[in-house]
Amino acid sequence: MPNGKAQTKTTRRSNREPTPAQRRLMRRMKRFGVTLPNVDYVYHPSFSLPAAERKFWGDERTDIPVPRYNLLPEVAEEMPHAPPARSTLAPDEEKELFLRYNYAKYRLRKLLDASARATSARRRQVALWERRARTTRSQIVHANLPLVPSMAKRSRAGEVEFTELISEGYMAVLRSVEKFDVSRGFKFSTYACRAILSSFHRLASKTQTKRKRINAQYDPNMEESDYNERRHAEQRGDAIETVREALRRNAADLTPVERTVIEKRFPVLGRGAPQTLRQVGRSVGLSNERVRQIERQSLTKIRDAIEEHFAA
Repeated sequence: MPNGKAQTKTTRRSNREPTPAQRRLMRRMKRFGVTLPNVDYVYHPSFSLPAAERKFWGDERTDIPVPRYNLLPEVAEEMPHAPPARSTLAPDEEKELFLRYNYAKYRLRKLLDASARATSARRRQVALWERRARTTRSQIVHANLPLVPSMAKRSRAGEVEFTELISEGYMAVLRSVEKFDVSRGFKFSTYACRAILSSFHRLASKTQTKRKRINAQYDPNMEESDYNERRHAEQRGDAIETVREALRRNAADLTPVERTVIEKRFPVLGRGAPQTLRQVGRSVGLSNERVRQIERQSLTKIRDAIEEHFAA
């Protein structure tokens, strides 16, 4: 087992900036539909053992199902059925998922450090470990996001909008996942709750500072009849604008066919009216069912890209 100095050195190596050769490799991988995640990892001594891959990703590994958590884009001020305040994971499941996640990023980093050649075999390995890291990270995140609304309801940041607290808390959870070290022996919820509370306090402080600089305050009670409707409309508008920006930048790395299908089925960029599966199929020369499959696949890629941007 590495001593403290060795582990510190390994962790420091994992956080260095990619070299120019590694950046070229990332660009080549991107052409093949592989978008590498942040490959900084939290080291654990078990990663260096010969049986590590079999232990974390072999056929005998334990399946840990985690239900997808609804991000509640239009959260009401009062939530009579608020999500539970604790993770749905047992301690051993939580530890296993974090080890799998960081081991997958550890293997990605080794692939980046090994060579700058993007061979077919290497692309397959990078795609495999990238997919494993992304899938495991999603499990961890969805298991722990319920912490946020529960803590937001108990928060004393009365001057801050409830939805703003939710958004800030989600980002705190996402940042915490990247830094959590299971070898220290405490639960992730303990670590994440501190980060969530700190994010609430920072947001409250910023809100108070802004209000001190503004002489006239807007009072929603003056227009109580349509305040909630306008706020929800603004939230929907923000969500649509986020999707528009993702499409403009092609943040989801959509292929030309995928982009055509999405833009014709959901013209959020303002280019005409929505088209049916049959109409889109005629445009791209594909069957209705194939267009439906491409649409579903593309929407998943866009959602994942937005979540990655949300975590940044």
